[in-house]
Amino acid sequence: MYPSSQLYGDADELDALVSGNVHMIAPSVTKMVKLDPRWQYVDMPFLFEDQDHARKFFESDVAQTILNSDQLANNDIMGLAFWENGFKHFSDSKQPLKTPEDFKGLKFRAQAGKVLESQFNALNAGSATISFGETYAALQQGTVDGQENTFNNFDTQKYQEVQKYLTVSEHGRLDYAIFVNKSFWEGMPEEIRTQVEEALKEATELEWQLAADENAASFENIKNSGKVEVTELTPEERQKFVDALQPVYDEFSDDITPELLDGIRGLK
Repeated sequence: MYPSSQLYGDADELDALVSGNVHMIAPSVTKMVKLDPRWQYVDMPFLFEDQDHARKFFESDVAQTILNSDQLANNDIMGLAFWENGFKHFSDSKQPLKTPEDFKGLKFRAQAGKVLESQFNALNAGSATISFGETYAALQQGTVDGQENTFNNFDTQKYQEVQKYLTVSEHGRLDYAIFVNKSFWEGMPEEIRTQVEEALKEATELEWQLAADENAASFENIKNSGKVEVTELTPEERQKFVDALQPVYDEFSDDITPELLDGIRGLK
């Protein structure tokens, strides 16, 4: 096991998996978009109602349609399990973000991806693709006004030092998945493969619990810092964001497919 990009970075690990230079990776699912555009589901705004809804998806037949798709198999890849970081929330340094109108004219750091660009466009805000490691400096220097992230990432990256307002929006997700080189996996002795599957199931349950615990602890840290004004949306306020972001679905539903989107919605 080689964590923290010791062997390959984010940009290279997928190619390394395909070529068999590594046998298992756990990337952010957005890294799989170049093989299958359906993996953009994770950025679709307000697709998931809550944590239970996301967990139901991870364990569903719907999830298996992208974990074991022809697009992955044709690249000698198999998906085995979903791991999570959690829900993303909006933050900024200018004003509380309680309505879609509050985003107008602000600029946000975002991961690369056309869905996220469309999301901020729908809110009349700008976006800039900035690496995770450079986000703190970009916020500190005013290159961008805000960002979107999980509670744990917000806390561990010390964004409370450079962000004044946090909205508990749960509008998108950061999830990971476990992928293996298909030829290597199928070439393992069945007894060993069964043991790895059992270990992975146990590790997945632990990862889910750790992610939930760490996000909960980080949310308390953020609130207790005294540096951040936290806004929690009412159902009515949340619905205004859902309505404002409908153009994202109009633009990307065909790419991600109605079957996947409707399948996820039907699990709640």
